Amino acid sequence: MVQSINTKVDLVMDATAFTGLTDYGKIMIGDQGFEFYNSRDPRKFIQIPWEEVDYVIASVMFKGKWIPRYAIETKKNGTFIFSSKEPKKVLRVIREYVNPDHMVRSLSFFDVIKRAFKSIGKKNNGMKGRR
Repeated sequence: MVQSINTKVDLVMDATAFTGLTDYGKIMIGDQGFEFYNSRDPRKFIQIPWEEVDYVIASVMFKGKWIPRYAIETKKNGTFIFSSKEPKKVLRVIREYVNPDHMVRSLSFFDVIKRAFKSIGKKNNGMKGRR
């Protein structure tokens, strides 16, 4: 059995971790960090201390009515993507431990497309001077 890093637990909820394949289990948010435990394989777990969290990125749709997934970007180990039954409740609890300035929305589909067209335009303008 894995030893939890938390001494006080604020929230436990069913969740899905997107780590290559989808892993189903439970997330535990407490005073020391964010934890995910796989329900089938106890060796598959993710423990992220609050000091290691750089950003929390939420995918927001329909003007905040629906949050399908959220990601926790760490300082050293990359980004971990999760979804849960009640993501708003999860993000509210995370906000108690992470600076609210480090909780951001991800880009929407149209923002990504707009950014791509702008970068193509910049590349073409740079090439005109070389011809």
